[in-house]
This record gives sequence, structure tokens and C-alpha cells, in this order.
Amino acid sequence: MAFLDLFTSGDQKRNISHFACIVKLALTDNVISDGEQIVLDKMAIKLNISDRLRKKILKDPDKFPIEPPVSFENRIERLFNLTSIILADDEAIEKERIFLIKVAVGLGFPTENSKKIASKAIELAMNNTSLDEFTKKIKAFN
Repeated sequence: MAFLDLFTSGDQKRNISHFACIVKLALTDNVISDGEQIVLDKMAIKLNISDRLRKKILKDPDKFPIEPPVSFENRIERLFNLTSIILADDEAIEKERIFLIKVAVGLGFPTENSKKIASKAIELAMNNTSLDEFTKKIKAFN
């Protein structure tokens, strides 16, 4: 156990994990675009990620395992955030779609539905769906 883990709450660990997943998605094409950087900066603030920790995660996001939220509502919100980084550079490449399917499973969505859920999430994000509407449609879909 790392020294930092002694002082990190469960919610903060999940936020760090979530930010690392967002970074992994941004890096699927090996480049963080300007649009992706804007989303990453906003998400770091929203998730209360310090500048020092943000840089550490950007350097090696694979060091941070997925820590799924307990509530279904929070899982849907995480999925919503992840789809926003996919479309930050105005395109959803196949690598990003495949990674989102894996992350959906890691977030606790059923394995047999993960491909459909990921596709629906990207479709909703492409239509600039609000979080409330996104949540309703993913609940209905799942």
C-alpha cells in the first residue's frame, strides 16, 4: 500500500481512477488533442485532482486501476464523462469505442450489454445529450 493511500478516501480513489480512465481514452490515438486537453483540465477540476497528481496520471495512467462507483447513477455519470473525452476531438475512432466497451464492463455494466451500452453512449454524446437525458436513456436501454 502506498503512503498516499492511507490518506485517500474511497471517493477520491474513484475520482483518481476515473480521471485515469479518461486520460487512457484520450491517449488511445497516442496524442492528446487541444479539445481533449480542455476536457481533461475541466475534469481534473471537477474531480478535485491536484495539478501534481494530474501530471502523474498523464504520465502513466495505467498505474491507476478502475474503481467503479457503488451507485448505478454514478456509473452512468462516469460513462457520460468518458464519452465526452471521446468526442472532444470531434471523432470517435474504433480504438476508443473498443476501450469504452472494456471500461463499461469495469464500471459494472453487464458484459453482455457493454457493446450496446457503449454504442448508445457515444450516439447520445454525439447528439449533445444532457446528463439527465443521458441517464434516462441509458437506464431505459440497460
